[in-house]
Amino acid sequence: MSLINTKLLPFKVNAFKQGNFIEVSDTDLQGKWSVFFFYPADFTFVCPTELEDLADNYEEFQKLGVEIYSVSTDTHFCHKAWHDHSPAIGKVQYTMLADPTHVLSRNFQVLIEEEGLALRGTFLVDPEGNIKLAEVNDNGIGREATELLRKIRAAQYIAAHPGEVCPAKWKEGAETLKPSLDLVGKI
Repeated sequence: MSLINTKLLPFKVNAFKQGNFIEVSDTDLQGKWSVFFFYPADFTFVCPTELEDLADNYEEFQKLGVEIYSVSTDTHFCHKAWHDHSPAIGKVQYTMLADPTHVLSRNFQVLIEEEGLALRGTFLVDPEGNIKLAEVNDNGIGREATELLRKIRAAQYIAAHPGEVCPAKWKEGAETLKPSLDLVGKI
């Protein structure tokens, strides 16, 4: 069953953000666009390249009113140690959620049960708590922040413009489509 347009399930987890340990729950996300960015584990290989790419583009996410939540099954203590020792992860200013109990990994259906690790899952949650984007990659396939930004802009556009849709390769400012009987077979 797809998670698209389902509600974010309740959660409360520990996290590391900008040198502090904090607690984050589903209620903290209400009224905001949020990205949950799952990765297998701290101190690995592809993961720091992805998290650094998000960090390098974090200002663009913030301009769109989007908060980033990276998530692995590591503890918040492990996130801090990684942040303190990796030049790539040292750039991270967004919240790093800890999921050692696997509540988030199960809620988003990315947990590899036999390994206790998460797949590379990317989820966009709208301000009402609905999942609008769900993408899961094999753990050997890294993701790119600029493609995620394009998809977020499209999701925000269609949320603000009911009845319109964004075609392939759509970029902000480009033409959209208004599905109708007149368009059938003419695209």
